Amino acid sequence: MVYTLLDSAGQLGQPLLDLISLGGPVVVALLIMSVFALALIMVKLWQFRRERVGRHDRSRQVLRAFIHGDLGAARRFPARLPSPLEQALSVAMKSTARRAAKNAVEDAVGCVALSRLHHLQQGLRALEAIAQIAPLLGLFGTVLGMIDAFRTLQHAGDRVDPAALAGGIWVALLTTACGLAVAIPVSSILTWFEARIENERVAIETMTGKLISHTLTDIGNNDSATETMAMASHAH
Repeated sequence: MVYTLLDSAGQLGQPLLDLISLGGPVVVALLIMSVFALALIMVKLWQFRRERVGRHDRSRQVLRAFIHGDLGAARRFPARLPSPLEQALSVAMKSTARRAAKNAVEDAVGCVALSRLHHLQQGLRALEAIAQIAPLLGLFGTVLGMIDAFRTLQHAGDRVDPAALAGGIWVALLTTACGLAVAIPVSSILTWFEARIENERVAIETMTGKLISHTLTDIGNNDSATETMAMASHAH
């Protein structure tokens, strides 16, 4: 069975070895970049899942309870590894429960949101660099291959073999294809990551803004009622 597995691995690895042999150092560099990009994408997917990015059901339930008078609703969020939205809402609830000023609440929420969203963005610049460099590196390999093909054509003189020239050209174009094969999926996944982070930012702004405006309205109404009662008592 071991020999069977080794033989299967050899059969799968042979096309890769042929690709490296044809493409040269440029294809090797692109393969290294693709492995690094795949590892980074897996890490980011695990991070997004662990930090519950995009999952807002629990936050909506706790926010609804807090608006309806449950001042201890913030304790329903987990103390360890809450999502960015959950942590921002928890900070806003605790600050408004202490009757902090609006500016103070917004500053506290803004600091939490900035820190957590910045943490989620770590690694995306590397993916962006790979998406930009991979096609350029593939094009660079193609240019080198075309130079080599036309140099061979020059040295051949009158004995030009069209088949050999065509073979040199398609081998040169192989590196561009490899570069695009790396850049296209990486760019697509990067766009998806950025959209998830942007949706999280919008959710934080929307839900914390709703909480702050509702709480401050209630506080203002209560203060007005207190002042009215005080004026009535003085009149009597």
